[in-house]
Amino acid sequence: MIIELRTYKTKPGHRVEFLEVFRAKSTAAHAEIGMKILGPLLSIEDPDAFFFMRGFPDLASREPMKAKFYEGELWKTELESLLMSMLEKWDVVLVDDPDGLVRW
Repeated sequence: MIIELRTYKTKPGHRVEFLEVFRAKSTAAHAEIGMKILGPLLSIEDPDAFFFMRGFPDLASREPMKAKFYEGELWKTELESLLMSMLEKWDVVLVDDPDGLVRW
């Protein structure tokens, strides 16, 4: 499995609102496409930061699955402008989980 380790930092005071939308809309949309989500995991040290993992069956499926989400109606008409306006920065590290250590 290919996993994106994602770090997000919201603008000050927006983490709760971001995560409400993320949980209510984004997580289900990812699942419909076949992506797995583990998290969000909240930073103890930074009240505006959180982490999550997004999983793909293999490297070949990653780009088409991401495109289906980011080119989809939900992202384009609702989530993109709402969520991106709350983010200060984000980072993605791509890793392989060949032994299936991550349990979804």
